[in-house]
Amino acid sequence: MKEKTLKTINPATGKELDTYEYFTDQEAKDAVEECHQAFLKWREKSPKQRAEVIKAIGEKLTEYKAELVKLMTAEMGKLLKQGEQEIDLCAGICEWTAANGPENLKDEERELPDGGRGIITYSPIGVIYGIQPWNFPAYQVIRYTIANLMAGNGVLLKHAESVTGSGLLLEKIFKEAGLPKDLFKVLLIDHDQSDSIIEHDLVRGVTLTGSPGAGKIIGEKAGANLKKTVLELGSNDAYLVLEDADIKKAVEWCVKGRVYNNGETCVAAKRFVVTEKVYDEFKEAFVEKMKNLKAGDPTSDESDLGPMAREDLREELHEQVEDSVKKGAAVLCGGKIPDGDGFYYPATVLANVKPGQPAYDDELFGPVASLIKAKDDEDAMRIANDSRFGLGGGIFSEDVDKAVELASKHFDTGMVFINSFGLAQPNMPFGGVKNSGYGREHGGFGLKEFVNAKAINILNG
Repeated sequence: MKEKTLKTINPATGKELDTYEYFTDQEAKDAVEECHQAFLKWREKSPKQRAEVIKAIGEKLTEYKAELVKLMTAEMGKLLKQGEQEIDLCAGICEWTAANGPENLKDEERELPDGGRGIITYSPIGVIYGIQPWNFPAYQVIRYTIANLMAGNGVLLKHAESVTGSGLLLEKIFKEAGLPKDLFKVLLIDHDQSDSIIEHDLVRGVTLTGSPGAGKIIGEKAGANLKKTVLELGSNDAYLVLEDADIKKAVEWCVKGRVYNNGETCVAAKRFVVTEKVYDEFKEAFVEKMKNLKAGDPTSDESDLGPMAREDLREELHEQVEDSVKKGAAVLCGGKIPDGDGFYYPATVLANVKPGQPAYDDELFGPVASLIKAKDDEDAMRIANDSRFGLGGGIFSEDVDKAVELASKHFDTGMVFINSFGLAQPNMPFGGVKNSGYGREHGGFGLKEFVNAKAINILNG
């Protein structure tokens, strides 16, 4: 018999926040059908009409910003100021989509080879099911939801259990902003029930943000039912510090890139590939800065790092650190679980990182940095691409043209940052290659992932 309730835990204290009842199988099935019925009406709205609601959602998110930020911090431990940045990004995505969505989705006309007329329409396909993680409780939802609502689809969400409250608050915000009833629904379901949602005839597409392991499972289940998927999976992003880099700037951005969101970000700086010429200078400054970061109460302005989101995640990270050390890595700072309440882990730097160690091969989802020495710029690029992942990456060089050429022609990832670190931009594509998944979101690309590009042919004669 499956458990009837799920509970959320405050990672800063380890104490229970709230409990929620799971849906029954019938309630989950009803939710799909209700969402489909809402979709049948929503698809008749013009892109301009949909854009007005999308814009209102962005405004309502800003109105609820303080409440949502406080709840996200309580549920997963992010710093309050970073929660505020997350909601600003979400509002920005709504604003960009409302302004650009109608143009992106408008019909296209083409002359046919026989002189006839061709029309291409981007028609919504139905209910899109999203399975989302806990690390950005609002952004992960907004990223796929807003694009699909703009496209005319209905949306279902299975959020990570640990951020259930955030998911339900978003549902409330959407409704208050004027989104039709049942068009966006949060499903409180377990894995078995989730499988039945994927199989449901009225679900037309599935999108997941999660681990490569989860991506393989969901991709296989969706594929077996001939459902299209978009998968945004983990990564082990390399940030290259080349021979002509501004080391002070590189250290500043690399520290931010490693510990932002408590180090629990897919698109984060994780492997720091530094050329031999500047390695010692970078290492000394980087370790010093990481060592002085203060982990503590995420609601305090004094804290640089909050807790990890769950106790099991901290244990898994520590095992990866210890395994790396057993296989030759050296701890330059951090690396020990602190005493006291909450699931805190210190900012940690590992050196002597080599293939065969988790710190080199795998994703370390927490504030642990892997330092890797490269012979020269060419070797640094080789090491960066020596990964089964390919979501993001970075290049530090004072020769921006050279960095852009490396990024465009050689970096085997979906995103690259030059002399900086960042997350997502509303008008730029977001997604990866290799084990980091496939499909793109943002920048108009996400609007067309789950639509029917329909060809209407008016032939001559």
